[in-house]
Amino acid sequence: MLQKIPLSDNGKLVLAKRYLRKDENGQPVETPEDLFLRVAKDIAEADKKYNENFEKTVEEFYELLASLDFIPNSPTLMNAGRELQQLSACFVLPIEDSIDSIFTAIKNTALIHKTGGGTGFSFSRLRPRADMVLSTSGISSGPVCFMQVFDAATKAIKQGGTRRGANMGILRADHPDIEEFIVAKQDLTQLNNFNISVAAPDAFIEAVKANREYSLVNPRSGREMSKISAKKLFDTIINQAWKTGEPGLVFIDRINRSNPTPSIGPIEATNPCGEQPLLPFEACNLGSLNLKQMLRKTVKGWEVDYEKFRTRIHQSIHFLDNVIDRSKFPLPEIEQMVQKNRKIGLGIMGFSDMLYLLEMPYNSLQTEEFASELMKFIQEESDKASIELGKRRGVFPTWNESIYAGRDDRKFRNSTRTTIAPTGTISIIANCSSGIEPVFALAFTRHVMDGDTLIERNPIFAEKVSNMGIDVEAVVSQVLESGRCTNITTLPESIRRLFVTAHDISPEWHVRIQAAFQKHTDNAVSKTINFSRDATVEQVRNAFFLSYDLGCKGITIYRDGSREGVLRTKDSKVEIKGEVRKPRKRPNLTIGETEKVETGCGHLYVTINSDESGLCEVFATMGKSGACASSHIEAISRLASLALRSRIDPLAIVRQLKGIRCPEPSKTMQKGGRTLSCADGIAKAIMSYIDRHIAELSAKFQTDPEIPGLEHEPSTRDIAGMCPDCGHILVQESGCAICRNCFYSKCS
Repeated sequence: MLQKIPLSDNGKLVLAKRYLRKDENGQPVETPEDLFLRVAKDIAEADKKYNENFEKTVEEFYELLASLDFIPNSPTLMNAGRELQQLSACFVLPIEDSIDSIFTAIKNTALIHKTGGGTGFSFSRLRPRADMVLSTSGISSGPVCFMQVFDAATKAIKQGGTRRGANMGILRADHPDIEEFIVAKQDLTQLNNFNISVAAPDAFIEAVKANREYSLVNPRSGREMSKISAKKLFDTIINQAWKTGEPGLVFIDRINRSNPTPSIGPIEATNPCGEQPLLPFEACNLGSLNLKQMLRKTVKGWEVDYEKFRTRIHQSIHFLDNVIDRSKFPLPEIEQMVQKNRKIGLGIMGFSDMLYLLEMPYNSLQTEEFASELMKFIQEESDKASIELGKRRGVFPTWNESIYAGRDDRKFRNSTRTTIAPTGTISIIANCSSGIEPVFALAFTRHVMDGDTLIERNPIFAEKVSNMGIDVEAVVSQVLESGRCTNITTLPESIRRLFVTAHDISPEWHVRIQAAFQKHTDNAVSKTINFSRDATVEQVRNAFFLSYDLGCKGITIYRDGSREGVLRTKDSKVEIKGEVRKPRKRPNLTIGETEKVETGCGHLYVTINSDESGLCEVFATMGKSGACASSHIEAISRLASLALRSRIDPLAIVRQLKGIRCPEPSKTMQKGGRTLSCADGIAKAIMSYIDRHIAELSAKFQTDPEIPGLEHEPSTRDIAGMCPDCGHILVQESGCAICRNCFYSKCS
């Protein structure tokens, strides 16, 4: 009898939607228990290679997973024990300064994205734009131009029906094309499949601080091409980060000081979320411990159960080492590098939940010290576990070429052991907070497929409020306004001080907590540094300097609302002060698309037109078999068109129409689920149109000065665009885009 998994309703939903094996009709053919047993058996299979106890390990691994104490990265959950058997999340590919190398990398990228993996690249070896190409007597296109080719290839793979691959593009601060790179994503239609970061050597940061000139060097010839003001270049980085959240910074010299195998080569790039610096052709094999599960309740309150914690760390390191032996890799070069260095990354999730239970505010000196000590414990026990595996199975093959060579006390099985990665999806399965991030909102409304809404609330917060004799429902109704409780003056100060969320915490404390974890982490830490909407450029600059000074390996920031496009978070309530808004006139020329939507009454044809200011009108007609009154469809279309030309947020229109039912909903499954009525079908068509044109629509909304101010709350504002599955907003967390409505995630 399999141990029952204590899954939440959301956890069950995520597993059913994304992880359980399905039949040809898309119906699950395994239970969550079946899935975890499948994974446990497959990963334990590696024990046979070392003549270890397979049956015992299956039981150990199943219990580890079924308790929700540890969850591996998504590819392992999805693919272990199945035909694909690709278990790694992300890879780094080399790009040398030749057409052959560039297009080989593009081909390899496509192969990796086909398996659901993400890719990181350094474009720093490519000669700059307009540099001489001796073999053809032509001139070079430069790194940014070639990045656009990689971006287009990624888009093509996405259009082929697989989950979109994610990319990280990195360029050194001393590359002659660095200024073009920094502003490459200022145009919202460009490089949508890339995160970008500047590789900042120590010399660059020191030149910025000293206000010195900095040399830009041609990577082809090694010659200095020009000198620029380091401070001016840094200001460009800061201004762009303030505007859009990108680029981030990667402190490349600090990363290489932690490179365990420098004799093999320098680290030049990371995976897409920045937490895993990798050599060319290396892969990341990651998993996370649920810190909420590492506590025990005593008569005095909650405390860390270090004995259980220690056991789970050792089991998790064993699991991740086995993943390397069980994985099928997309390229032989990747298999070779992964087997040589055997890098793994054990991380954590549920940190905020742990703090809530321990009654430690996130933004406090106590928590900063606790975070450092906690990660020190994880690092030390991970090291011990890897050494124990090394005694039984042998050290990683390049140990004699590594920084550990000659150290009998450092005979590791794995060249790295710890990484703090994004955990957007797996933390939902584990029913805990994500990574080391603060809780995003204490309560929010989630829209479900049948048009209903559910109120999600943080259970620790709700229990704490209830135990104090306070009306929980009344408090939650107030919290729903912003996701926060710090502004509810009727709550005790102790509650408001403890239950802080991401936007209650200053950027300085975000950085300090990241640095506290980085101090005892082999690889890097994925974390988003949140800024309020009214944050200044100077505050962003201070955070970048602080992250460098405190020992972080990189920094990713997001200023609230800086990527706002066609989306808002609440139902876009418009405040009209003393005047009625008049719609703009219908232009003589519009450009549109028609989409066929299957309804229970027949084929619905929805045409959506736009003009130079954005969406402007909707027309819908029913095919011959339609039984719906055409007048109803025309009325909906006219009102939707009027609203669009009155500059009402399209998402607000969608939310009004989505979920309306008629007696006979469609029996056909489509993207976004079954169509419930003609109104619901029109909503789906508008959402589909926005999804196809998100970049240009966002650009129009950003540059149009006549768009009215719409109410929205800081903790749930659009951050990372629109969810491709359900159309709701994505939020930025741990360098990853996550949908809190349907649990879509670009990573983990």
